[in-house]
Amino acid sequence: MNKNDIVDLLNFLRASEPLKSTLRSGFTASGRRESTAEHTWRLCLMAMLLEDEYPELDILKLIKICIVHDLGEAINGDIPAVEQTAEHDKNEQERRDLDELTSVLPEGSKNKIMALWDDYEQGGSAEAQLAKALDKLETMLQHLQGKNAHDFDYAFNLTYGRKQTDFDHITRAFRDLIDADTKQALVCKDS
Repeated sequence: MNKNDIVDLLNFLRASEPLKSTLRSGFTASGRRESTAEHTWRLCLMAMLLEDEYPELDILKLIKICIVHDLGEAINGDIPAVEQTAEHDKNEQERRDLDELTSVLPEGSKNKIMALWDDYEQGGSAEAQLAKALDKLETMLQHLQGKNAHDFDYAFNLTYGRKQTDFDHITRAFRDLIDADTKQALVCKDS
C-alpha cells in the first residue's frame, strides 16, 4: 500500500464518519435516537455471537456484509421501513450513495465493498441471507428496548421482516421470542 492509497482510505473513513450521527427512527433505552453506526455495531455483535451455530458459513464475510449493509446512509440518511414507498426505491438510493462514498477508494477496495453490498441486497449468499435476518431481528429488538413514544406501533414488529427472519430454525427461534416480547409490549401499552 502506497501513500496515495492511505490518503484514499483516510478520505473514505472521513466520508463514512457521518454514520455515527446518522439517526434512525428507533430510540435507545435512554430515550435518544439510535444512530446507524450503533445499529451496525450490534448487528455485527449478533453475527459474532452466532459464529459457532453456523460453522458452514464464512463469518468474516457475514460481518463484512453487516458492516457495509447501511454504509450508503452516510450520505442521505436512513429511510425507516414504515416510510418507504414504491415511488422512492431505498435500495437504489443507497447503492448510488455507496457508489459515491466509495469513489475515493482504490478500485479493488471499492469493488469489494460494492460486491458485499450487492450480495446483501440480492440475498445471493447464505451469509447475505443471514445478515438480512439478523438486521431485521436487531431492529425489532431495538424497538422493544427503546424508550419509545406512547403511540409507538409495536404491532409493526409482528409483520416486519417475516420472510428474512424465516432464514432457519435459529432465526425463527429469535423471532418467536421477540414476537412474544412484542405481544407483551402491546398488552402493557393497552393497559
